Amino acid sequence: MEKIRYFDHAATTNVREEVLKEMLPYFSIEYGNPSSLYSLGRRSHKAVELSREKVAKSINAMPKEIYFTSCGSEGNNLAIKGVARANKNKGNHIITTKIEHPAVLHTCKSLEKDGFEVTYINVDENGIINLNELKNSIKKETILISVMYANNEIGTIQPIEEIGKIANSNNIYFHTDAVQAIGNIKIDVKKMNIDLLTISGHKFYGPKGIGALYANENVKFDKIQDGGHQEKDKRAGTENVAGIVGIGKAIEIAYKEIEKNNNNLRYLRDYYVQQIENKIPYIKINGDRIRRLPGNSNISFEGIEGEELLYKLDIKGICASSGSACTSGTMEPSHVLTSIGLPYKLAQGALRITLGIENTKEDIDYLVNTLEEIIKKIRNK
Repeated sequence: MEKIRYFDHAATTNVREEVLKEMLPYFSIEYGNPSSLYSLGRRSHKAVELSREKVAKSINAMPKEIYFTSCGSEGNNLAIKGVARANKNKGNHIITTKIEHPAVLHTCKSLEKDGFEVTYINVDENGIINLNELKNSIKKETILISVMYANNEIGTIQPIEEIGKIANSNNIYFHTDAVQAIGNIKIDVKKMNIDLLTISGHKFYGPKGIGALYANENVKFDKIQDGGHQEKDKRAGTENVAGIVGIGKAIEIAYKEIEKNNNNLRYLRDYYVQQIENKIPYIKINGDRIRRLPGNSNISFEGIEGEELLYKLDIKGICASSGSACTSGTMEPSHVLTSIGLPYKLAQGALRITLGIENTKEDIDYLVNTLEEIIKKIRNK
């Protein structure tokens, strides 16, 4: 069997050994319910609060502003639906973009059925919003602006600080889906006027099934599920202690190593793109070349169908993607790629490569050589 070469870190990452080691006791030895009053439960509660401090520190928030969730999708639902329902007496208008993750787009579509109005603003050919369009979309009924920090498919980074200023000056809450940004970008929620921010642990070498929502202490938002009074009565359900310990450790490591990792990822990504441009003709690089995540590359190959390409790469031991893992299985082209004006055929032939800490230059050489071989064969059919 071929060695597995993994290039889909935007979909998920492995749990780092240091993270797993810290989690393990909370599956067996330290199994107390953190809501319990006896010592076993109090130790679990202490572990939860320590991780809350770690997550808060990474984005310059206060621990009391961090709410643990099960994933990024739940965090987006809690932020958007929670704010919408709690502030409907002030207005019913929400602004977002056409290239958001389905967890935001589908949440907004759901709110439209409940009488909320949503404006979906455009992006340019690089996937970046127009700030003037954002300003012109604001109404007196606008209560929330939700713009993702960095796109999960094309890696484009939005002008978050500028958006935060616009929202703040108009007394509108600003939410950002930062699932792809956390661990890759230094974020200061206070400086950037971010009111709500979504995190998912498995994107930065933490476990699946755990996420977090930052909500500024002054944000008014409702819970979206009923049950107990966990997470300051905003997210019912017994806490996933092992997962919470894992996300705390993972985010602590990620920000300790962020500069070193980013420099390496940029080097490998740029090397990959250069090799593709040198060896494979008729390509289109999607997304902004500068304002993008360090390990992200999205390239369309003319005359290639993405599903066939992924299948042939898999045979060679290569894990890659044609877009978001949450939309795989559909034959429709990516809504992100069509929103930046990519023709249907090119959108269908897109390959997303997202690099991680274990990738090497030798991995890139193998990937490029394999792609060159496969694409030649497909085009010469």
